[in-house]
Amino acid sequence: MSSLITEDEISHEAELVWLEDFETLDYVRQSLDRLPTRKGKPAYHRDGRMVGYAILRPTAKPSRASGTFRRRVFWLLPHDRDTEPEGLYAKSAPAEAVDPRTLEARIKGYKTERSEGGPPSTAMRELGITLPL
Repeated sequence: MSSLITEDEISHEAELVWLEDFETLDYVRQSLDRLPTRKGKPAYHRDGRMVGYAILRPTAKPSRASGTFRRRVFWLLPHDRDTEPEGLYAKSAPAEAVDPRTLEARIKGYKTERSEGGPPSTAMRELGITLPL
């Protein structure tokens, strides 16, 4: 869950790779997965789809116990807002969700008015940014 991801756990990220245009997504779910490599597209074993992942720097060390690397994976489930705009998350977001516009390598991201499905903030209205409500 995003609130449990610490900056130390993502301090070895080199870049984020997006498999979809994150500008069209109000939120993405993020998790730290144990993966066998520092880079490359990881295998995906959840419902839904992977929309991005982190690549680690060569200095990232594997776990002593498992030999795996903890890397962020960004994903969406079939019932998320991008496919069911009037569904469960029409006016909220899952606990592990963050606005993908707030994510960067080594930056864990956060929720915004847009990701929460709420009314746009004053700043968003002033900039002419509208939510797909």
